[in-house]
Amino acid sequence: MRKQPKMDWPAIVAELHRQGMTLTELAIRNGLSANSCRRVKTLSHYPAQEAIATFLGCAPEDLWPDRYPRGGPRILDRTKFPPVASGKKPVRADEKDAA
Repeated sequence: MRKQPKMDWPAIVAELHRQGMTLTELAIRNGLSANSCRRVKTLSHYPAQEAIATFLGCAPEDLWPDRYPRGGPRILDRTKFPPVASGKKPVRADEKDAA
């Protein structure tokens, strides 16, 4: 089941404005480019998402649940899946073609 966001985009912008902040000012105060927080509506920009969520007092995962992974780390177990040997044949230095 897909998790619903805590607020939609118009609610996020409205809450920022209620607290006396604009997206541009928030981006500049966090050392980001002036329009990076405005782009969050359509594009993933993790530092801008973090700045908006922190200002609103929640986690970015709550505002944009579809942009963050649901599960834990996806590291393979080396005992079950050992490293695959290279498909290239090792070439010794004395077997290389001379230029």
